[in-house]
Amino acid sequence: MQILRLAVPTPLRRLFDYLPPDDCNPSELTPGIRVSINFGRRELTGILLEVTDQTDVPVGKLKPAKAILDEVPPLPEHILELGCWAADYYQHPIGDALAQTYPVALRKGADCSYQHQFLWRATGPGKSAELKANAHKQREALETLLRHPKGISSDALKAESISSTTLKALADKGFAEQVEHLPEPHWPQADELIKEPSLQLNSQQSHALQSINQDGFSPFLLHGITGSGKTEVYLQAIEQQLQQQRQALVLVPEIGLTPQTVARFRQRFNVTIQVLHSNMTDRQRLDAWLQARDGIAQIIIGTRSAIFTPLGAPGIIIVDEEHDSSFKQQEGFRYSARDLAVMRARAENIPVILGTATPSLETLHNAWSGRYKYLQLTERAGKAAEPDFQLLDIKQQPLTDGLSDKLIGSISRHLEQQKQVLIFLNRRGFSPSLMCHSCGEVVDCRRCDAHMTLHRKPAHLHCHHCDTQSAIPDHCPRCNSRELQPVGTGTERAEERLRQLFPGTPVIRVDRDSTQRKNAMKEIMDQINTGEPCILIGTQMLAKGHHFPNVTLVAILDADGGLFSADFRGMERTAQMILQVAGRAGRADHKGTVLMQTFHSDHPAIQTLVEQGYTEFAKTELSNRKSNQLPPYTHYALVRAEATVPGRAEAVLQTLRQQLQNSLSLPFQVSWLGPFPSAMEKRAGMFRAQMALQCTDRRSLHLTLDQLCQTLEHSPEARKIRWSIDVDPADSY
Repeated sequence: MQILRLAVPTPLRRLFDYLPPDDCNPSELTPGIRVSINFGRRELTGILLEVTDQTDVPVGKLKPAKAILDEVPPLPEHILELGCWAADYYQHPIGDALAQTYPVALRKGADCSYQHQFLWRATGPGKSAELKANAHKQREALETLLRHPKGISSDALKAESISSTTLKALADKGFAEQVEHLPEPHWPQADELIKEPSLQLNSQQSHALQSINQDGFSPFLLHGITGSGKTEVYLQAIEQQLQQQRQALVLVPEIGLTPQTVARFRQRFNVTIQVLHSNMTDRQRLDAWLQARDGIAQIIIGTRSAIFTPLGAPGIIIVDEEHDSSFKQQEGFRYSARDLAVMRARAENIPVILGTATPSLETLHNAWSGRYKYLQLTERAGKAAEPDFQLLDIKQQPLTDGLSDKLIGSISRHLEQQKQVLIFLNRRGFSPSLMCHSCGEVVDCRRCDAHMTLHRKPAHLHCHHCDTQSAIPDHCPRCNSRELQPVGTGTERAEERLRQLFPGTPVIRVDRDSTQRKNAMKEIMDQINTGEPCILIGTQMLAKGHHFPNVTLVAILDADGGLFSADFRGMERTAQMILQVAGRAGRADHKGTVLMQTFHSDHPAIQTLVEQGYTEFAKTELSNRKSNQLPPYTHYALVRAEATVPGRAEAVLQTLRQQLQNSLSLPFQVSWLGPFPSAMEKRAGMFRAQMALQCTDRRSLHLTLDQLCQTLEHSPEARKIRWSIDVDPADSY
């Protein structure tokens, strides 16, 4: 008897056996096809991994699968293998992990076909005379079909008020038929690929391009200072692949960067470019995914999940801003798209470029140790020069809603020169907290260990951790005083003050609140790109990859944000953010200036960063990491747990540690830290705890994690909590 072994999208870390449907020949089935099954009371879509004659379940208890959904696997074999490897490495249930390698529409059981793959057409001219005199709708439908001899889609016919019933009636009479229409790849001639000429490369860019343009797998770190022309290197490397009729996959960290990246690529190339991100409908995403798989789209640009998009003719993978933490999934299947890009490039035997001005320390370590090829761009492209850094020590200095007098004076001078100013403040809202002036009570979120953020447009309190929102109270909940005052400065408050200080200058706020409306980000970018004097005030959305030629002053209001973070990556993130924001200044012909307001101008890390640059800062940080046996010199995983009752998650993890730590079957060199409450113990009504495991040997760590997962799955106590494993976590809290 043949058994179908399926990966089913459930939290269970195992495969499931089903009998084949009655009308199915199991020997003809290929691993990777989708199978519709009944799973409990639900209908799910599983993925076939194996046809076997062995099962641990009594055959009489096996259910038959409902239907086979594919004749051939939607995914190529190596992408399926990548998904299986990622599920194992990141300690995630294989069914749920593999489901995420497919577009949502395919997970729901939709046909693996284009929206307009099947078209209607007339079977021949002269048929309308054979219709009855009163068959007006059929005659109109037939005449419409005759006007489109190559075929017309059902949606287009519906727009013409032609129903499916009418079309079926014509088909039954033999007057109309449905035909399959598959788009075909079209590669322009080599001399037609480019819409506009490439830019002249400097010597460093030319060396980087020559290194990249080699056959076979090679991982490259393209470490170029902001404005050094990394994108031009990407474009010319892609051009080389297009000339060989190979595709390019480009990953960007956020949806906000996608429109400008797409615009730059479409301006350069005369090829089909498709975009993949979470704001697309399921149907749009499936069609774009199919175009990538079938080689119809030559360039695919997407966010994190696009790493699993199959390519018909893979040529190169580019991960832009590789240091960005958004490439690491933070919930559910906690994979790193950056690291999977390297694994995938190896499987497809193609080059992969990790590009950034501020590489993650893990990537730098790989480059400096020879695992990756290290390419540096230390000069800004064209005539642009690096900006000057100035530290503004604001100890004992008066601040006007976060703005020092020296900063206000600098803003005024740059605006008088008809330039633009960018002010960075990584706090949304009007004020980070609302406090009672009488008793000192701060309005907190009831579901989190966090203050409620005050917003004025529209007026409300908002917890940015669990999304709880409430009206602004008119009195203190503790003492009934009406002396409630905002404490601290957010982007809204800074915007309001800047409008008062510079009434004749447009002040443009860029954060998640101001860009929620459709096309809002594009409209903002269009306004900035006019070059007219203005003040930009915003969060990290302004720091990533934007090119503002007329910005000559960048001000960082709070440069001390991560200096004393509980996360060992806090200083690294702070340095990256400072340099990424600073890189927006002076990107054209005019010299840029960066002003950093700080209470700790003598901090050694800030001094090293400003005076010696990111490379020297990274060397110092890596030395500290090595001394303290932290990544990348050790391998690291977090066991996260949460429960509705305080202390329960921590207690379950403590029991787990005691049960496993002294096991003779586990590697002795694994270090256990914790359990301890998370930095924010209560979040969204759940009480959280975590436990860290470290080891210099990756295999030993994973053997321990395998055993840990098995123990948790079979532990009655673990059923009282919600737990997860985070391998190579992006944060340690």
